[in-house]
Amino acid sequence: MDTKKRDHIIKELFKIDGVREVAEVTGRFDILVTMYSKSLDQMHKMVSEKIGRIEGIQSSESFIEMKSRTKAMPYMPSKGND
Repeated sequence: MDTKKRDHIIKELFKIDGVREVAEVTGRFDILVTMYSKSLDQMHKMVSEKIGRIEGIQSSESFIEMKSRTKAMPYMPSKGND
């Protein structure tokens, strides 16, 4: 990602139906996008026709969640609370 275009990229990502969350992260990636699609074909279209065409995005990598487990952590604040 071109970091000079970070705000533009995040704004454009949220315009895409199916994008639920955009997180700025450290490490190999700059941002992590959580999105939902009804099929692999729809996901492919979202990534190649929408996300891939946003100015400033240089590359992407997709991961498909197979199964999710969540551990309750009552001592952690809810999202949205700083």
